Parts: sequence; structure tokens; C-alpha cells
Amino acid sequence: MRPLHDLKPRQILVVDDDSDVIDLITTRLIVGGYKVATARNGAEAMRALKDLRPDAMVLDINMPIVDGFGVLEWMRNLSTVKPPTLVLTARHNAQDVAKAIRLGAKDYLAKPFDDRMLLARVARLFRAPLPRVPEPVEL
Repeated sequence: MRPLHDLKPRQILVVDDDSDVIDLITTRLIVGGYKVATARNGAEAMRALKDLRPDAMVLDINMPIVDGFGVLEWMRNLSTVKPPTLVLTARHNAQDVAKAIRLGAKDYLAKPFDDRMLLARVARLFRAPLPRVPEPVEL
């Protein structure tokens, strides 16, 4: 839970090459209480990540110039804090999901998506991970 003095809206960077999808996601996130910045390809996303330092990112995979996997790879080499990322894409085969997670995405959601699911997944980006429970020791 965030302290009361830290109630400014969290900024989400939405990255997708389809303007209709950007408009839809942006509207849903604003209604959900988030501040939104957008990028239309991976190169714009990389500039926005450096300039804006968003709190989280919603990232498509299939984009011109630099695709979503390229953005995730680039982020792995950043020395700054990396925003938690939800990959939101029409690509939903197991290999793509595994690759996105391996490259650092925190979550993955396939298009078309349900509005409530999108907001729930974005909110989940801000949750602290559960502590690991040690394996039981045999006596």
C-alpha cells in the first residue's frame, strides 16, 4: 500500500503501433486513475523510457523499427530502474510468452482483452513480490 502523501497518479507508458489500440488502452487507464504517456514503436518507447521514467509500461510485441522483444532486451542492459512491464499483444503462443518473461516482462496479456482484466494486470505490476518460502529441511 502506498503512503497517503504519495497519492499522485502513477504514469504508465503505453506502446503500440495501432492508434485505435492506444486510444482504447489510454482511455481505460485514465478511467482507472493512471496518468498515460504513449509511444507508437519501440524506438519511441526507448526514448520515452529515458526521458519520462514511467512507473510501468504496457508493451506490444509486433511493432515497426524496434519490436517489443527488442525493447525488453534493451531494458535488460539499462543501469537505471526498469519499469515493470505488461506485454499486451495478439501473439499468445507459449514460446512468445516464455521469451517475454525471460527478457524481463512481469506479466503477459493477449488481445483482445477485457477492460477489468487489463486494469487488474496493471495494478498487479505494482505489487511487491511475495517472499520465497524456504524448502523444508528433512531431520
